[in-house]
Amino acid sequence: MLKYFHRQVQLWGEDTQLSLQNKKIAIIGSGGLGSSLAFALGASGIGEIHMVDFDEVSLHNIHRQIAFKMGDEGKNKAILNARLIEERCPFTKAIAHECDFKEWSEKEIEVDLIIDATDNLPTRGDINTYAKKKNLPWVYGSVEAFHGQVCFIEDSSFNDAFKIIQKTPAGIAAPIVMHIASLQANLALRYLAGLSVKKDTLYYLFFNDEGELVTQKFGLPKA
Repeated sequence: MLKYFHRQVQLWGEDTQLSLQNKKIAIIGSGGLGSSLAFALGASGIGEIHMVDFDEVSLHNIHRQIAFKMGDEGKNKAILNARLIEERCPFTKAIAHECDFKEWSEKEIEVDLIIDATDNLPTRGDINTYAKKKNLPWVYGSVEAFHGQVCFIEDSSFNDAFKIIQKTPAGIAAPIVMHIASLQANLALRYLAGLSVKKDTLYYLFFNDEGELVTQKFGLPKA
């Protein structure tokens, strides 16, 4: 196993790599952010990954949801991502849940971390409520057009910091989705590996009209 994870072992040593085998995470949403997270974290050595999504692949998903290919239309996204994870990494158990977050939360599955890969504020509000109830940290991520947001939430409350509304998303291209998912994955992996993580700080990233990548950060109030 350590041969498979050679470069990560070089980064943080054998003990830390082996400790990841005891970690369990849930990725809520298996589309754009979720499939990028499956690539980024699925072969990192995390012992158990739960992929949650009721949705099926549509043709317009494929260009930016990197786990899917032509011919996957009509197949469940969580199942495809779980299969991909296990094909790439024999040391990770990937479990697909063909349901929404509320139904998954009723299963009372114990995890160390929840990662948001959804596309709507109400579900993120539900994740926050569940995480607070279970005393769990979670990683928020959202992306739209040429901007995105990421936050490792522990003591703050998403529901207090954001207005929960329904809205129609703007257009989007694949690279910004992968960029935000990569930042989420880095925060998650650092936390699971026992490294320091800046918590309850919202990172807001966007490309301005000149094409410059701008990063801003804001502290979220404690719940």
